[in-house]
Amino acid sequence: MWRDRRVLDLFGIKHPILLAPMAGPVLSEMAIAVAKEGGLGSLPSAMLSPEQTRTEMEKFRAAVKAPVNLNFFCHTPPAQDEKREAAWRARLAPYYDELDIDPAAPIPVSSRTPFDENLCQMVEQLRPEVVSFHFGLPPEVLVARVKASGAKVISSATTIREAIWLEERGCDAIIAQGSEAGGHRGIFLSKHTDRQVGTMALVPQMVDAVKVPVIAAGGIADGRGIVAALALGASAVQIGTAYLFCPEAKVNAPHRAALKAAWDDDTVLTRVFTGRPARGIANRIVSEIGAMSDLPPEFPLAGGTIMPLRGKAEPAGSGDFTPLWSGQAMRLGREMPATELTRTLVEETQARLRQMTPG
Repeated sequence: MWRDRRVLDLFGIKHPILLAPMAGPVLSEMAIAVAKEGGLGSLPSAMLSPEQTRTEMEKFRAAVKAPVNLNFFCHTPPAQDEKREAAWRARLAPYYDELDIDPAAPIPVSSRTPFDENLCQMVEQLRPEVVSFHFGLPPEVLVARVKASGAKVISSATTIREAIWLEERGCDAIIAQGSEAGGHRGIFLSKHTDRQVGTMALVPQMVDAVKVPVIAAGGIADGRGIVAALALGASAVQIGTAYLFCPEAKVNAPHRAALKAAWDDDTVLTRVFTGRPARGIANRIVSEIGAMSDLPPEFPLAGGTIMPLRGKAEPAGSGDFTPLWSGQAMRLGREMPATELTRTLVEETQARLRQMTPG
């Protein structure tokens, strides 16, 4: 049924469905489930230590003989800004008082390790079939080494300019991240979050602008969305929020409850939690501080000061200080195991494609 086989042949997968590498919710259990049904399993490494990544890769390799995508961030670490950090702590001080947290206690480190020499060596040793990046690409010498290891390289683009930039630097395929997508925006050539493009408009323009396959992401949660993306010229889709409803997703209770209760217009782009724009369900801290406030320090430093608040609120069942990452199609989410969801997505898509085929 898959007429465009470019991504299937490029990655060695059966179906054009990629699991979004959602840092936190996704570990090997989810990746294995998707891979067993012929999609591309993904392992997000940005919040894992190298040892944890190796362990998750070992679990994946032991459970299924299938390709895997290892995902990394490639941002530039910011310089410490003590003045800005002090202002951020002062803004959060009333919440510390409310939850009876010592404001003088050491602030946890909010770490997101960008792709570097050490992580490149790990890739060369683990040899994943696909390596994906967020926030652009690492230095060219590292990209060349990743490709020399045998991995296909992909990255996210939120605009046509970003897609062309990625293609010129050797990406084998490009993820068209529409503004509907949950989690961090992959934006890297500008800071104009108010100009971000929706999936329906982004995908066909990107398909026309680059020669490599395009993978649609954002607002896709069932067979209807997959068919629409394929009709627009995408060779595959990357799905995230729909998989957050699966039992394999490492989602805490307040986040899971928010996903189930949210309406289509409940998400916002916010800098509050990490310092970079990311889409999630609006909660108390986002609403009171302002979704795109300039107060939070640069990514990823903002998150450390919020960690004690999360640590106190979440066990009590509150998501007031939790990043409730979600795309705009969360109301299409279905509670079922990831293997069943992947199989259902394939069956729904193929059934609709058969209905559209003459004769």
